[in-house]
Amino acid sequence: MRFHENLKFLRKKKRISQQQLSDILGIGRPSLNSYERSTQPTLQVLLKIADHFNVSVDALLRYDLTAMGDFQLSQMFRGLDVDITGKKLRMIMLTSDDDGKENIEMVAKKAHAGYTNGFSDPDFIQALPKFRLPFLSQNKSYRCFQVAGDSMLPIEEGSWITASYVQNWADIYDGEKYILVTKNEGIVFKIIYKKIEEEGSLQLVSTNSIYKPYRLPLLEIQEIWKFETVNSF
Repeated sequence: MRFHENLKFLRKKKRISQQQLSDILGIGRPSLNSYERSTQPTLQVLLKIADHFNVSVDALLRYDLTAMGDFQLSQMFRGLDVDITGKKLRMIMLTSDDDGKENIEMVAKKAHAGYTNGFSDPDFIQALPKFRLPFLSQNKSYRCFQVAGDSMLPIEEGSWITASYVQNWADIYDGEKYILVTKNEGIVFKIIYKKIEEEGSLQLVSTNSIYKPYRLPLLEIQEIWKFETVNSF
C-alpha cells in the first residue's frame, strides 16, 4: 500500500500545507498528519482525497505516483485514466478448438476496420477464420493480421503476420516490430520505441524510408501484439 507516500507527494505537488488540505477535506490536521505517516483513513475520507486530487482510489493505494513523469501527472490531473504500469491493456477475447487449445484468429485487411470496433465482441472474434501453429509457445496468445501498405518492406502488403499479445507495456522492447490496434489510426505494423516516461507515447518507425516516424499517445492504443513470424497462405 502506497497511500501515505502518495498523499504526501500529491499535497506537496499541489503546494498546499497540511493545514490547508485538512481544512479543504474537513478533517483535523493531526488526522491528516497520521495519514501521511502510516494510518489508513476511512473509506469516506479516502474518497474525499481521491476526488480532491482527481485521481482514482486504485492509483492512490497501489501505484507509486512519485515515479510518474510530468506528462503523466498532467494527464492524470486532467481526469484522464493514466496507467503507469502498462498492465491495464485489456484481456483479449479468445477462441479454442475442441481440445481446448487456443486458436489463432486471422484478421484480413478488409476486416481491419471491423476489428477496431469489434475486438471485444465474442461473436465478431468467433466469426474470424482460425488456424494453429504447433511450433509456437503454448504460453502466449496469438493473432494473425494481414499487412496493409508498404511501410514495412521487405514484408509486403498482403503478407500475414502472426503476433503474440502484449499484456504489459514493460514487455515492449525498443527496435522490435509490433502490431498496434488503435482508436483512430486503425491497425498499424511498425517498429516501436518507448517514449512513455517523457511523453506518454510510443514512437512508430517504418522500415520504408519514405514514411516518416511519428508519435502515438498511449491513450490511443487498444491492443499491442509482438511480431513472431510471417506466414504464407
